[in-house]
Amino acid sequence: MARPPALPSEEKVRIVVSVLSKDRTVTEAAREAQVSEQSISNWRRQFIQGGSAALAGNLISRSTTQREQALSEEVRKLKQALGEAYVELMTWRRTGDYRRVPSGTSR
Repeated sequence: MARPPALPSEEKVRIVVSVLSKDRTVTEAAREAQVSEQSISNWRRQFIQGGSAALAGNLISRSTTQREQALSEEVRKLKQALGEAYVELMTWRRTGDYRRVPSGTSR
């Protein structure tokens, strides 16, 4: 038996809202969407948990925050390295030590 295609999130939200507003029962919604009642129940639970988290101000996940912090630290280190390289290059140019200054075409 082939698995039915996944529903778009907008459709899931519409179904969950109709169940929560008691326009349809879980059984009716599952039959119309051709999914299991368990799927509808899971969507409803996720919908309510997501709304609760948003109202509590916990919308950003912890893993996203950690990833952003790691990337910010990497950007800080790269900026520092670039700044040090720039200062060294300017020093070489001021002292006239052109042998150590890379040309625009060298890599």
